[in-house]
Order: sequence, then C-alpha cells, then structure tokens
Amino acid sequence: MFITPIFFLRRPADDIAPMATSEDSLRRALAEKQSTIDATGNSIRQLKSSGASKSEIDDAVKALNALKLEKTSIETQLKASVSGDANGSVMSRDAFRQAVVNTLERRLFYIPSFKIYRGVAGLYDYGPPGCAVKSNVLAFWRQHFVLEEDMLEVDCPCVTPEVVLKASGHVDKFTDLMVKDEKTGTCYRADHLLKDHCKDKLEKDLFMSADKAAEFKHILAVLDDLSAEELGAKIKEYGIAAPDTKNPLSDPYPFNLMFQTSIGPSGVIPGYMRPETAQGIFVNFKDLYYYNGNKLPFAAAQIGQAFRNEISPRQGLLRVREFTLAEIEHFVDPDDKSHPKYSEVEKLEFLMFPRDLQMSGQSAKRLCLGEAVSKGIVNNQTLAYFIGRVYLFLTRLGIDEERLRFRQHLPNEMAHYAADCWDAEIESSYGWIECVGIADRSAYDLRAHTDKSGVALVAQEKFAEPKEVEKLVITPIKKELGLAFKGNQKMVVEALEAMSEKEAMDMKYVLETKGEVEFEVCTLEKTVTITKKMVTISKEKKKEHQRVFTPSVIEPSFGIGRIIYCLYEHSFYMRPSKAGDEQLNVFRFPPLVAPIKCTVFPLVQNPQYEQVAKNISRSLTAAGISNKKDITGTSIGKRYARTDELGVPFAVTVDSTSSVTIRERDSKDQIRVSIDEVAAVVKEVSEGRATWADILKKYPAHTSLSVKEVLLSCKSRN
Repeated sequence: MFITPIFFLRRPADDIAPMATSEDSLRRALAEKQSTIDATGNSIRQLKSSGASKSEIDDAVKALNALKLEKTSIETQLKASVSGDANGSVMSRDAFRQAVVNTLERRLFYIPSFKIYRGVAGLYDYGPPGCAVKSNVLAFWRQHFVLEEDMLEVDCPCVTPEVVLKASGHVDKFTDLMVKDEKTGTCYRADHLLKDHCKDKLEKDLFMSADKAAEFKHILAVLDDLSAEELGAKIKEYGIAAPDTKNPLSDPYPFNLMFQTSIGPSGVIPGYMRPETAQGIFVNFKDLYYYNGNKLPFAAAQIGQAFRNEISPRQGLLRVREFTLAEIEHFVDPDDKSHPKYSEVEKLEFLMFPRDLQMSGQSAKRLCLGEAVSKGIVNNQTLAYFIGRVYLFLTRLGIDEERLRFRQHLPNEMAHYAADCWDAEIESSYGWIECVGIADRSAYDLRAHTDKSGVALVAQEKFAEPKEVEKLVITPIKKELGLAFKGNQKMVVEALEAMSEKEAMDMKYVLETKGEVEFEVCTLEKTVTITKKMVTISKEKKKEHQRVFTPSVIEPSFGIGRIIYCLYEHSFYMRPSKAGDEQLNVFRFPPLVAPIKCTVFPLVQNPQYEQVAKNISRSLTAAGISNKKDITGTSIGKRYARTDELGVPFAVTVDSTSSVTIRERDSKDQIRVSIDEVAAVVKEVSEGRATWADILKKYPAHTSLSVKEVLLSCKSRN
C-alpha cells in the first residue's frame, strides 16, 4: 500500500536534536561555493576582455553553470536542515500542518469558538469527533492511572480564592514578559518575538556566517532564562518592531496570566480562575490522608479545566486560554522514595535527554530507565516509575515512540525546591512540544499551604518501639505576645510554632546576640518584631512514639489538548484513491481512542440490507461500541474514504443477509463473519484483547464483489 511520505515520519533516533554541525558545515560550504562562483564569473569576464577563444569561454561558462547547480543543491540541503525536514520529503512542515488542520476543522474535530463573531484567539470548540477522541483519551487516562494505581480522584472548583494562589506563589510569580506596540497598544509576548526573529533569520538568511547562526541558536537555547532587561536589550539590538504595524515596542514588563474575578456580589473576596488543578488537591491533603487510613504513599488525581490569559495565543490547540489538565499528586515519605511497582518499568528503553547531553550539545539517546536511576540521572524510583508509566500511556494512545522524548530540566529551569523534573516532549510540525511534566516538587506545596493557612498538612510514622530523639521545642510566651500583638496573637503564635528547625535555631542565635529579631508572619502579610521575652527555643531529648513530617510530592501533569493535537499529527497520512486521481486523508487512530469504532453500511441500497445494517448497529451499541450507519446511495469507495478521514478503524459492509465483511482501515484487508458475530469481533479488537492479525487468522479473508455482482445476487434471490 502506497502512503505519501509525510515530512518527518519515522525520523531516526539519532536525528532528534537539531543537527548543528551539519547545518554549520552546509553554511560554510555555501559561502565557499559562492566565493568560487564569484571568482569563476570574474575569470569569464577577463577571458572575454582578453579576446580568449570561444571554446575556452564556453568551457568556463559550463563550469560556472555546474557550480551554480552545486550551490542550488547545497541551498536545498541547508533549507531542509534549518526547517527540520532533513529527510528531503515531499511536504514541508507548514504544508503538512495546514493539511492536518484543514481536515480537522472540515470534519469538525475542533473549530474556533464564537466563529460567527469572528472568534477569540486562544479559544476553541471541540466538535463531535473531537469530543469523542478527548473522552476516549480521558477514559484511558483514568484506567491507566486512577484505576490501575488505586488513586483518589477529586473534583474541585475552577474559581479559587486569592489566598490559596497567594500561598502557592501564583499571584506574585505566574507571569510572562509582555511588550506593547507604543502607538496601537497591541500586546505581544516578548520572548515569542525574539524567538520568531531568530528562527526567521536562521531559516531565510542562508548566507549568514556560522558565528552569527551560533549566536541566534544560543539565544533560542537560553530564551527562558533571559531577564526583562536582557530581553529588552536583544529586541532593541536586533531592531525588532511590532509585527503588524512595524511600530516601536515598549520595554518588556511582567503580566500575570491568571483571569481575576471576585467571589460573591459584594466583591470583597478576590479570586481567580485556577491556572492549574493541583492546588485543589494540596489544600485537601489532610482529609485525603485521613480517607486513606493515614497511610503513605498515596496519590490523588484530578481532571478539570484550567485558565491562563495568554498574551498572544497561537499554535492552535497547543497554546489556548482555557484547556483541560489531568494532574496527579503522589504523596511520599521524603526519606523513602522507592516504589513497589518499579520493577514493572525499570527495563523500558526510550529516548531520554538528560541535562548533561543538552549542555554538551548532544542529541537525545535511548536509555534504559533502570540504568538511568542507578546512575543517578533520574533522582529516585518513584519519579522513574511515573516517567515509565507516562511513556506507556502516550505510546498506547498512538504517539510515535520515535518522536517522543523525556527531557530533563536544566538547573536554571528548576525551582529551588525541586529535586528533579522531566518533561515528556512530543515532536510535531511546531517542533518539540512539552505535553507532560513529571516533577519531584519535594515538600514545597504542602509547607506553603501550612504556613499560609496555619493548618498542619503533615503525615505521621508510628514507631514499633519508642525512639529517643533530640527534639526542637518552641514555646511561645503567650502573655508577652498578647500584650504586644493583642488580636493578632494567635497568628503570631502559629507562625512561631510552624518554624523549621533551621529557622528556629537562626532566631535563637539572633535573640541571644541582639535581643530581638524581625519575623515575617505570612497570615498577617507583614513583618513583626520578636523579643527574647516572647519565645523560648531549645533542643531536648525526648522519647517519641511517632515521627511527624511533611510529605514530598511527585507530580505528573498532563496537558490533554496538547497530547490530542500531537496525536492528530502522528496519526495523519495520505494515500491515493483507488483510481489514483486524488490523495485521500486518513487518521490511523488506534481503536482505543478512535472517535467512532465502526461504521455500518449496505453495499447497495436494498431494504433487506438496510434492515440488517440497522440490526448490526443496534447490537454494536448494546455492546458499548460507538458506531455510525450510512445508508446513503454514495459509492462504497467514497463511504470508505469518509470514514477513513474520521479515523474509524473498522467498517462493516452488508452484502448479504447472513454474513457481512469487516474492513480494517489501514491495511484495507477484509474478513467475512456471520452477522451474529460482528459485535463480538469488533469489541474484541477495539478493546485490545486481540489484534487485527489475530482476527485475520480466525476468519476467512474476503475479496470484494463489485456492486454489479451484488445487484445480480439480490435479483437471483428475489
């Protein structure tokens, strides 16, 4: 079966990272070739002026034309290298993406929201097949994670009080740097403008020096690290103006991405539309821990909408203002991050991109997960276990494993409290896209909410025998604190008692040397003065029956829309029609996620066949298999093409009243089964209990009858 080669289908594993050396050598070769062409042109002019023979001039012109052909070949290779189309395929990234998006919108997988009002950037509606794909992806996510890992699922409000997001850091730090068109006021993301400028120069200026190309590549590599001042300096250095008007731009400044609102009619309770679902799990930790029998480890999960007021959303479903997240918070003892099911994933091998490979300019490599843990590349077993489970989830959905890699965060990308972070990145026509983040966030989140709320979000480990330990004892002197802080006494006491050992011992030292210390009370949102009379801090040896600690959190966070879009691209291909006069679009969705599992249609318009088709459809529905009937008089080929374009894996064609054919979408192979067996066969292969190869061994292959033959058969029966 001929399949049109799409631009980056099945890229070799060692070609995952940009091939900087190859590109640099091509740029140098192009510059040298141009110099040779210039020199040869000068020689021809000298030959003509000196009265050289015609044959001598013709030979020189022939050599010049050969050099120009060689230059054109190098230019083609360089364009392919820069654009990522190193395989010299027939379709560029942009053309491929447009073909996918056109098909998705035409078949109503998704469309811009509020389309009749010209839409709003960053907002999209899922149509019937898009909703079905999303529903199937989420159903598999629940099966793969919530059910198989025995997680606790919660569903929390989208509207979140400001105090919660103040504690988490979102109110102060959830920002992107923005610039404005100084004349029109149009806003742009500063880093996107710089990124677009660098990529545009690299792709279009083929005669750029290798040093200048290296400079642009370095900027792209460190873009996320640039401060507002550094971004502004680069924008001015390169003369970057507003894309639409070419007007000058303002200096970059931070813009908070959360949608602000107020809760209640009085407007006195400020709130935000949540930018993530995780905080709802953290604030419920105490109750979830109790529900789990006060035992660790355990995981809580949530699927829900999140909202981010993107400055200039683009890239379709990849960057939107409202989207679906599926997040897991796995709570674990910080002193024991082993995992009981780690052995199930430790032998998996897939593309990993550790920070040492990134920093040395190398490509992602296939690594064994267990080896990565033993060498300390991945911080701990629990983090590795979820990396392995995410790999299995994505590949079973239909993501191409050769275009899936796990990239470790560089030190400058990670928050100071994080132990280790990895992103599952999927290659699309937009480049490598972060679709899942898997982070060991230590105990930061629970401690932050403990400090802000005054409620201890902790776990206990009971000892079989009492242990003698040196214990920090903080004793607030409530009488002195009451005199000093009056109605705020309780909040100051709680803040003192919540101090870590290091904070308390530092306070003890300052109090003993200076007599007083400045102390920040988060719940008061101000700093107060604590004197030596207000608190005693000491260490005492005590016998303890339990250990109280703040759990660490391993957090896999899934951007469902991004995963689905990458799945669309990885599933899309084209093949010629039977007549060979047109290219037909196909989505090769696995049955697991296909929007419709099966179509049913009579080969010809015939009342008996139509009744059989309706009966089969009812039996499929009763078996829980999504299906669609098509009893129009359209040719069988066109009906197959319509369902292939929706990614329907199986088509049942009624060509008799006793048995029917089942066609598989990608191979176009057909088998013949009795009418009573149709639902069972389709269900077995749709649920993954059998492969199509297994089915082919059990049932006879079918060679298609022509419509004419079927009509003659119908007449003979009548």
